[in-house]
Amino acid sequence: MVTTPPEQPTPHHPHAEPAQGAAVVSVSLDNAHHFSKPAAPRIRLLEGLGVEGDVHAGVTVQHRYHVKKDPTAPNLTQVHLIPAELFDELARGGYTVRPGELGENVTTTGIDLTALPRGTRLHLGASAVVELTGLRNPCSLINGYQGGLMKKLIATDAAGRITRKAGVMSVVASGGAVEPGDAIRIELPEGDQVPLGVV
Repeated sequence: MVTTPPEQPTPHHPHAEPAQGAAVVSVSLDNAHHFSKPAAPRIRLLEGLGVEGDVHAGVTVQHRYHVKKDPTAPNLTQVHLIPAELFDELARGGYTVRPGELGENVTTTGIDLTALPRGTRLHLGASAVVELTGLRNPCSLINGYQGGLMKKLIATDAAGRITRKAGVMSVVASGGAVEPGDAIRIELPEGDQVPLGVV
């Protein structure tokens, strides 16, 4: 008689809740400063650094604009995430944008990333964890990619507040491989929840 061993439970953080249908759609990286990042079959996150082999990985800031201001500043923009739902919204406005083309490392689905508070941890796949640090501030290079796109990514709501839709930035809290199809679990910070600001 053959018996099947019981399945081992997936490691689960006590405060990390699975988001219904939340998953990784695509992953991207580039070892040079280009606007878009080509898609990859998988990426590896390195704790405290970012995406292995990506130009924006590092302990200190790597974005060219921020390096000019203070090259010793901590790198709060190690991993850039964008929801795929943004691409659907842009398509309704006549813009065709694919994963990685706005420079993100991880394209997600099923999560309103910009609504999450600062310090939220996203568990990506089996072991990788990123901690949200802030909103991406779209730059004028976006208009060079597709004319007029910048206006679609920065808008003013009914209350006169500026909303930024170009995704969120994060640092790597725990390393590991990430690939399309990986599930995403959300771990909200304890205590007061502070909205994401621009980093």
